[in-house]
Amino acid sequence: MKKVVLAYSGGLDTTFCGLYLSKELGYEVHAVLVNTGGFSSEELKAIDVKAKKLGIASFTVIDCLETFYQNVIRFLVFGNILKNQTYPLSVSTERIVQAQALAQYAKEIEADALAHGSTGAGNDQVRFDMVFQTILPDIEIITPIRDLKLSREQEIDFLKAQGVEMDFEKSKYSINKGIWGTSVGGAETLTSDQYLPDEAFPTPITKKDEEEISLSFKKGELIGINEKVFSHPTEAIQALDKIASPLGIGRDIHVGDTIIGIKGRVGFEAAAPLIIIKAHHLLEKHTLTKWQIFWKNQLSEFYGNHLHEGHYLDPVMRNIEAMLLDSQQKVSGKVNVKLKPEHFILKGIESPHDLMSAKFGSYGEMNLTWSAEDVKGFTKIIGNQTAIYHQVNK
Repeated sequence: MKKVVLAYSGGLDTTFCGLYLSKELGYEVHAVLVNTGGFSSEELKAIDVKAKKLGIASFTVIDCLETFYQNVIRFLVFGNILKNQTYPLSVSTERIVQAQALAQYAKEIEADALAHGSTGAGNDQVRFDMVFQTILPDIEIITPIRDLKLSREQEIDFLKAQGVEMDFEKSKYSINKGIWGTSVGGAETLTSDQYLPDEAFPTPITKKDEEEISLSFKKGELIGINEKVFSHPTEAIQALDKIASPLGIGRDIHVGDTIIGIKGRVGFEAAAPLIIIKAHHLLEKHTLTKWQIFWKNQLSEFYGNHLHEGHYLDPVMRNIEAMLLDSQQKVSGKVNVKLKPEHFILKGIESPHDLMSAKFGSYGEMNLTWSAEDVKGFTKIIGNQTAIYHQVNK
């Protein structure tokens, strides 16, 4: 039998693919779950049991949390990247890391094909395919749901006919969870005017009281919350999410242009990423120069868009990452944040590298290192070309 490596999460789409590849196409299916921080050990055990019930050849978990953080997340923070000023590229960036791990695994077991459960109307199909064809240009890529143009209802009908038992009502929403946030797609996101109901989001709102916290950054990376310093930034991210998500912080719907040219909406829950990016951005406003911020903004916008569209392996991405990494040398300090139901407020920062230093002057109040005559001459010089233009072209 031919071997196929299937990107597997245990949800509706990948369950369908596992059965279809083995029952209908006759493949020896090797299901692989690439964990980027979205699954607990209990959930992984349950998915393992579910995979075995499907009768597939093997089920493997590959832990890529550290790779995801080092290769992707920290640069999303360094760049303050929010797609369309809204979405922290939660799940879309995971696909790049997952695709690389899947391709490497397929190479190791000498698989004949790679498979994923993407539809023909989303971004993930491009992300997976682009990485697969770059790393393994000769391997066959199988996408049952895309190829058959199936709806979720048709998938459910197939699985019921095969005697598969799962919570099909829960499958009403497509939920993808990772350390950098959770995406939620369903009936409401297919419209332009409806919002997702509370029950569609994975974390219920259980807290109502305001809370003040301080976030500690070292060279652009979150290392501590309040008085606690974590051994790794991923631990700090997960701890912050546990604090903020129960307040309903980080819920929104992103509207954007897909890789394939249509508009799309996706709901998401990303409390920790949104707070971290906004807090980091504020710290940078205090610690970076005007031109550092200007050029970072230009490169970060390109980096986020290129990453979103699956071009992670383009060498220009390594060039931009080098600049982003170097820009963080003085981005250290604390950011004070007030958490409130469904939103947060950045109160201010404390940093030894704060360029807003009173010894040089206070904006709108007094000058300490220049004179009135200095400003008069400076203003005359920088406005000279504009003045000449208007005098010549009266």
